[in-house]
Amino acid sequence: MKSMYSFIQDAWKNPKEGYTEELMWKRLKKWRDEPTVKRIENPTRLDKARSLGYKAKQGFILARTKIRRGNRRKPRFKKARVPSKMGVRKITPGKSRKRIAEERTTKKYPNLRVLDSYWVGEDGRFKWFEVILVDPNHPAIQNDEDINWICKDKYENRALKGLTPTGQEGRGLKNKGKGAEKTRPSIRANEGKGK
Repeated sequence: MKSMYSFIQDAWKNPKEGYTEELMWKRLKKWRDEPTVKRIENPTRLDKARSLGYKAKQGFILARTKIRRGNRRKPRFKKARVPSKMGVRKITPGKSRKRIAEERTTKKYPNLRVLDSYWVGEDGRFKWFEVILVDPNHPAIQNDEDINWICKDKYENRALKGLTPTGQEGRGLKNKGKGAEKTRPSIRANEGKGK
């Protein structure tokens, strides 16, 4: 027998089969006018939030973050460049959009710590991610054995240090085995030979 979370997961995987696609366009229309980082009460994707560690209890906060899509809008040089250095297109940031969303959210709420994040929508101009935040000073978090590890001082500014799963992926730490020897303890420690 399928659980409730399985039905939600199937609706997100195949939006054209149900009402999800039409609902998504209505949501995006509303989200475009919202600020870049907005606190929300409930997760849009309950199954995904729960799988990443979210609990509907005090101390857990959710924020929806909007990130612009596309490459860097670099101006074209007028003179004094060889053609290979005059590139305008395909100049992209070294971080993923998801990681940038986590960093912007942690700057907006400096007293909270980022647990993880997940994709909720995109259009031609923006991508939206929901970021799960945890309050390390809340008694409900400090007394919860599943999550109180995040209260330690070394997890302060977790997203900015690249300690979230997305940050570790961007630093090449998800790779294991042959070919991943130069990624630990960091790429910089191995003179940029990792990844």
